[in-house]
Amino acid sequence: MKATKNAMTKRLLVIDDEDGVREIIQISLQTAAGWEVLSASSGSAGLAIAQTELVDAILLDVMMPEQDGISIFQQLQIAPKTQSIPVIFLTAKARLSEQRQFVEVGAAGVIVKPFQARDLVRQIEAILGWRSH
Repeated sequence: MKATKNAMTKRLLVIDDEDGVREIIQISLQTAAGWEVLSASSGSAGLAIAQTELVDAILLDVMMPEQDGISIFQQLQIAPKTQSIPVIFLTAKARLSEQRQFVEVGAAGVIVKPFQARDLVRQIEAILGWRSH
């Protein structure tokens, strides 16, 4: 893998069927951290992007119409190109037992919706062990 992009610039993929959520995440991460954000409105589109683009992490909505986040996550884990990309689930399920399930299947972490846009970068950095710039 060639390091052609700025080493400090992170590249994230957001897979969420809600346009507003994708927009808030994209604006928050670009503005607060200067990260590049790719987005997909469905699991199949997200899987295609993850296969072709180099991303540092994926934010994945759990509840989506055609395929839920767990099945998309499992497909990411099977594919050699995407199995090492850390995945953070986005969920409205706030119960700790549910959140624990997501981590047990291998997710890097969980961010509960609704989230505060200003806290999003800090939450992602904490989950992935990234340092602030």
